[in-house]
Amino acid sequence: MPRALARGRFGPLAVATPPPMPYDDHLWSQAEMKGIGMVIGTGYADKFITEDDIRSVVARGLDEAKLDGKRVLAIVPDSTRTMPMPLMFRLLTERLLGRAAAVDFLVALGTHPAMSEDALNRLFGLNADERAGRYAGVKIFNHAWDDPAALVSIGNIPASDIRDISGGLMDRDVPVTINKVIFDYDVLLIIGPVFPHEVVGFSGGNKYLFPGIAGADIIHFFHWLGALITNPLINGTKETPTRRVVERAARLVELPKKCFALVTKHAGVHAIYCGEPHEAWSAAADIAAQTHIRYVDRTYNKVLGIAPEMYDDLWTAGKVMYKLEPVLADGADLIIYAPHVDEVSYSHGRIIDRVGYHTRDYFLKQMDKFRGVPGGIMAHSTHVKGIGTFVNGIERQRVNVILATGIPKERCDRINLGYLDYRTINIEEWEGRENEGVLLVRDAGETLFRLSDRTVPRIED
Repeated sequence: MPRALARGRFGPLAVATPPPMPYDDHLWSQAEMKGIGMVIGTGYADKFITEDDIRSVVARGLDEAKLDGKRVLAIVPDSTRTMPMPLMFRLLTERLLGRAAAVDFLVALGTHPAMSEDALNRLFGLNADERAGRYAGVKIFNHAWDDPAALVSIGNIPASDIRDISGGLMDRDVPVTINKVIFDYDVLLIIGPVFPHEVVGFSGGNKYLFPGIAGADIIHFFHWLGALITNPLINGTKETPTRRVVERAARLVELPKKCFALVTKHAGVHAIYCGEPHEAWSAAADIAAQTHIRYVDRTYNKVLGIAPEMYDDLWTAGKVMYKLEPVLADGADLIIYAPHVDEVSYSHGRIIDRVGYHTRDYFLKQMDKFRGVPGGIMAHSTHVKGIGTFVNGIERQRVNVILATGIPKERCDRINLGYLDYRTINIEEWEGRENEGVLLVRDAGETLFRLSDRTVPRIED
């Protein structure tokens, strides 16, 4: 399948080109905080910042927000994101408890399952005694995307806007619902990491509202629009139609909002910016375009992507494919290695078992057959399967996705994915073979791999 630059009938999608490194001194390279417009923060693409740097940005950002006497709700990611949540929790509560009227947290689950009390404690770095004692007044909520009683309608995005945003790909009104608990508060603090994302381009910012704490309609719309454009064109692109949907929906949330946008890895934090959500996100995305995208000069025929344990089902471990698809050669084998994963999706497994994993065009050319299947599930399906064609009733995928997980072969066959017994894989045998077209990626799922010439696999018109 030929490769072409990311342009064409999907509308203007400029492939993100990272700015030169290091940054000029007058911009983001200094360790002290810089105030630029409405954004304060600090960040480097080539090294980590310190805990004192983070503490200083948080303190200044909270002080400038003037939160004394206000009811504050922090909206945060779940455990499927690399994020120093325990540190951020303690910095916020240190600064605000006793000053703000309330300091509570809402976990932006999207459609992920609710977290248990033990899981919430691990996320925030707390023990049961601390929750019952020092932090007894701090409420922690799970988002409930599928509970109508937990949601409220805040309006619609009209079809005319959707038609314009999507370049004509979609033409319908989109009802916008959101977790109604936010309206019990005076100020929203959005706190989370920014890195390449398969649906929106780069995660973070107002994405923690939509789809993070949204209802089903906009969640499924948003994901299906991203699938129509395809993962290789969206992932790691800063300005996308799906990001425009997020920002358009965020205008309907008429509450003061402030965002702490971080660029993080397991080893440390590259950046933190504070300001209006879109602006803070934008500053962080410019760093993440350097720290979380690896450019390579060739494609690979065999890739072993090792999923971290924070991905506990294929719904999340599918990110291994999302981040590696652009550097897979036509006909390549991608192995998602995750022995700890034994479930397809805790939220949507029953429907995925019925639908299976297929290319985008398999769905597009048989939409009557899949009427009633939520767009978010079809989107996940095609993102994991990758791009391909469906011509004269025959589906052809560009690459082969193989599961080396705890999911049994019978289920892999049923959902249309390959199977390999993870116990037969010797990881060391994959090391150091990039010149042979063999690639090993540890902790796959957050770093995006791209070709150095900025080309991406795509479906020809």
